[in-house]
Amino acid sequence: MLAASVSCSAAASRQATPGGPAAPSAPVPATFSVLVFSKTAGFRHDSIPAGIAAIRQLGQQLGFAVQATEDAGVFADASLTPYKAVVFLSTTGDVLDAAQQAAFERYIRGGGGFVGVHSATDTEYDWPFYGGLVGAYFSGHPDIQTATVQVETQGHASTSGLPRVWVRKDEWYNFRENPRGRVDVLATLDERTYSGGTMSGDHPILWSHTYEGGRAWYTAGGHTTESFSEALFVDHLGKGILWSSGMIAR
Repeated sequence: MLAASVSCSAAASRQATPGGPAAPSAPVPATFSVLVFSKTAGFRHDSIPAGIAAIRQLGQQLGFAVQATEDAGVFADASLTPYKAVVFLSTTGDVLDAAQQAAFERYIRGGGGFVGVHSATDTEYDWPFYGGLVGAYFSGHPDIQTATVQVETQGHASTSGLPRVWVRKDEWYNFRENPRGRVDVLATLDERTYSGGTMSGDHPILWSHTYEGGRAWYTAGGHTTESFSEALFVDHLGKGILWSSGMIAR
């Protein structure tokens, strides 16, 4: 019931004025909270502030409160309890110590949600639990360019609003291993439509799965600041947050 009320309220708040643009969205009362974590110990993306702003706006539209931090001290049992999901927004490198990692493992095993955006796969290479959670590790990327994303299923909440063929510009990640078989692949890159793909024609770029009691969702997009002004990109991110939070079944 809660998921349905969030969805219906958000839709109602975005109804268009006849003959004109969509009316401004009235904030939807928050019914749950998410944590946005953007600490970096390596490359830092200029798009992080835009990502935080976009997620805050999504929270107003979809009914969740947002706490954004780069303080790894929040990864403790009591501090994580209020959040339905934790978003790793373009994190890089080793961002959590052993005690913080253990707390996050307990959080996920207790039913918590994880959302990984872009360089979340360039994070915590020496932490096996995290590797399984995020689904794959980054191996490299070509220059920013336009490519075609093939949506494999529109039956998942986060792809329900996407076209089957989604053409957009971003920094397209290659991964050390293909995660297919360990995760539910939602969309792939068509390596014929750009240069620099190394995944031998099967190039997952968006996926989800359940993991040790929790839910995990990952999108490799989001390198560019402009990504967080793209309606389709922001929509799929918002729905990914709702799914990971357990607010919608699929």
